[in-house]
Amino acid sequence: MKMFRIIAAGLAALGLSATASALEGDAHAPHAHHWHHAGPFGTFDRHAVQRGLQVYQEVCASCHSLNLLSFRNLGERGGPLEDERWPNANDNLIVMQIAESYGERVWDRDEINDDGDPVSRLGIPADRFPAPFENEQIARGSNGGALPPDLSLIVKARSHGADYIYALLTGYEDAPHDAHLAPGQHYNAYFPGGAIAMAPPLSDGLLEYADGTEATLEQMAEDVTVFLAWASDPHMEARKQMGWMVLIYLFIFAILTYLAYRQVWANVKH
Repeated sequence: MKMFRIIAAGLAALGLSATASALEGDAHAPHAHHWHHAGPFGTFDRHAVQRGLQVYQEVCASCHSLNLLSFRNLGERGGPLEDERWPNANDNLIVMQIAESYGERVWDRDEINDDGDPVSRLGIPADRFPAPFENEQIARGSNGGALPPDLSLIVKARSHGADYIYALLTGYEDAPHDAHLAPGQHYNAYFPGGAIAMAPPLSDGLLEYADGTEATLEQMAEDVTVFLAWASDPHMEARKQMGWMVLIYLFIFAILTYLAYRQVWANVKH
């Protein structure tokens, strides 16, 4: 009986794996896109990250959260709003303006006033980006039952990473005749199963970039993808620099070790 249960569990696992593979197979594999931050020497395109932040704020933030990102991260080393005038990101005036732009709300429910109610205040750089909905039920109710995912780690959480996010944002098309879409769903060839609850979020000329760049659908999709890639790994550049420093150190150490070995054993017969 025990052996039968083990075999049944194994078959069930294989069935689940096959189902998952089938779901993945329903989606088109995204095309490889050239990303400035890819590779061991890659760095983030600062202007693209800044434009992507604008796209997130004006388009994505109404549904999607960035729970793991604080406002001050924008002004830290490697951030889109890093400025030598404010070495401490908490003093960055632009970051402070962005935090305050979210209005007066409850940021810390442990902070209680004399009446026992949470204290509401304007945002500060140390606060995290606020969620657009108070809870999951409200989020689902506002999106036809679908729960908009948090975007903090979305690039790392999805297979093909940035390529997938870009393909998804630009991959909306008319549904084929054999597609089965529920009311409120849309067809996207890069989404598993093809049916996605999110309506096409981007369109040409949807916003006006602060730097004057033409806001085409492809440009906005690329910029917000770069921003989300940065949000998923805001310290990537520092990490890569440290990695190369460690490799150089180890290379020099290996040479010194070899020379020391030759010096110590030079006059010793083997």
